[in-house]
Amino acid sequence: MKDPTFVAELQKRLGAPSSETIESLRLLKAFLKLAPSQRFEIIELVERLAADPPGGDPSLS
Repeated sequence: MKDPTFVAELQKRLGAPSSETIESLRLLKAFLKLAPSQRFEIIELVERLAADPPGGDPSLS
């Protein structure tokens, strides 16, 4: 995507992405660089955090 005309046209059609979208893409890119076992650990951690109510598990702080 180094073609500036393509990027400009795409941005014109879609608009500028939000900062949250950009951060999500950065996190996804970093996640994909991890080894499969590390990805699995991250997924487990996120699932645990999503299942526990706020302040529920002090070991995660």
